[in-house]
Amino acid sequence: MNVTVIDPGATLGVLGGGQLGAMFATAARRLGYAIAVWDPDPDAPAHRLADHSFIQPFTDSSARQDFDRRVRAVTYEWENVPAELCEQLKREVPVRPSSQVLRVSQDRIEQKTFLQTHGLSVPTFHAISSPEELGRQTVLGYPLICKTATAGYDGKGQWKIARAEECAMVQQDLVRNMRPGLRWILEAWLPFEREVSILVVRSLEGTMRTYPVVENVHEGGILRQSTIPADVSATVADQAATMACRAVEVLGGIGVFCVELFLMAGGRLLINEVAPRPHNSGHYSLDACTVSQFEQQVRTLCGLPLGEVRLLTPAVMVNLIGDDVRLATESPGVQEVLRESGAVVHLYGKRTIRAKRKMGHISFLAPTRDEALMKASAFRSRLSGTCL
Repeated sequence: MNVTVIDPGATLGVLGGGQLGAMFATAARRLGYAIAVWDPDPDAPAHRLADHSFIQPFTDSSARQDFDRRVRAVTYEWENVPAELCEQLKREVPVRPSSQVLRVSQDRIEQKTFLQTHGLSVPTFHAISSPEELGRQTVLGYPLICKTATAGYDGKGQWKIARAEECAMVQQDLVRNMRPGLRWILEAWLPFEREVSILVVRSLEGTMRTYPVVENVHEGGILRQSTIPADVSATVADQAATMACRAVEVLGGIGVFCVELFLMAGGRLLINEVAPRPHNSGHYSLDACTVSQFEQQVRTLCGLPLGEVRLLTPAVMVNLIGDDVRLATESPGVQEVLRESGAVVHLYGKRTIRAKRKMGHISFLAPTRDEALMKASAFRSRLSGTCL
């Protein structure tokens, strides 16, 4: 297969200017590329790293034409950018991952149906298109979780329902947030042993590489901590890599993907979601790997050779959520963090602190997994003692 390589010096476009867009821009700049960032929020962190900033709505046709003229290829930092915009852009420049991949990925019902159709195991699910259907469902039993099919992230648009009697209260929430075409997915609440994830990188030629399996802990639907490598057997790790590669292959994906999985009793794995982009649980790669997930995003976008996925050191990443960030930016907390050997602080430059907002992360690196966990645990104890 002949691949057109986009050499350094060209301008790359990224849709979305949050921390993932900023990290992509940093990796691209280091490799010699210029960056155009399109995000309607003028305070989005990636705008401060951009050679060209676009703050118009994604529906602005003149902005799209200008963006088109400036860039040689386009990627995106999250799956809630408009698929229609990607379809329009791809007529002029490569968009990776493609708009077809984006459409499948941004709808939980479509994604799980697609994966199931291709023989990949997912949690039992049921789709509903009206709040009234919630109380009538008899497929799953209880407890279950209800999620919006689109646009939900970091615990937003999700409701755990422990008993049938709780459906009425959730129905009221669904009615309040109704909009045309909105659907919801109901999933069985799973007694999983661990939540794990794995990064998959796929090139234009179809070559794939996987990073180590990561063990994740969520709080309130938001990722709190990731440990690398995960405490799983070699058999489970191999199975996770095989399933993740298969998912990306059947999607026809080009780029960086994160496959989130539930590890059940007996070593069985179920795919929870596939994100068509770098992922929060892969931030450790910035400090603990030879090539980060963001550099891989640049390489796959530009048709460059894939980088190696070697883990240099065990690591534990802890997210700084809301007021947590004060402990890493104000004395004496910041001095304690920076004094800690192996602690690497990443602050996203978001000017407004809000509850449940990811403000940064810290990677704790150590010679062993247990040592990294001890460092992260000590830091989280300080968080719980100072931040409400």
